[in-house]
Amino acid sequence: MEISDDLIRRLCDLARLEYDEQEAEALKKDLQRMIAFIEQLNQVDTTGVEPLIFLADHPHPLREDIAQQTITREEAISLAPHHDEAYFRVPPVKS
Repeated sequence: MEISDDLIRRLCDLARLEYDEQEAEALKKDLQRMIAFIEQLNQVDTTGVEPLIFLADHPHPLREDIAQQTITREEAISLAPHHDEAYFRVPPVKS
């Protein structure tokens, strides 16, 4: 797969990354190395190998999902750096 400057520019725009030309070149080299590694993995013969669902021989035991209130709403709001009487205050989201 060819990693072009245009692809790096599009990926950085999608990820909302700010970069200069030196950083873009480093990103391009890193991405080329990652893709070369994945291409090596694609060459491994996996005939007869079952896909893993869990990394261990047995799934991790799950705990009961019991809803419980650990702190009150007022306590949670009082911990926030910015809040009014009932809500957390956050900076506006820019699109």
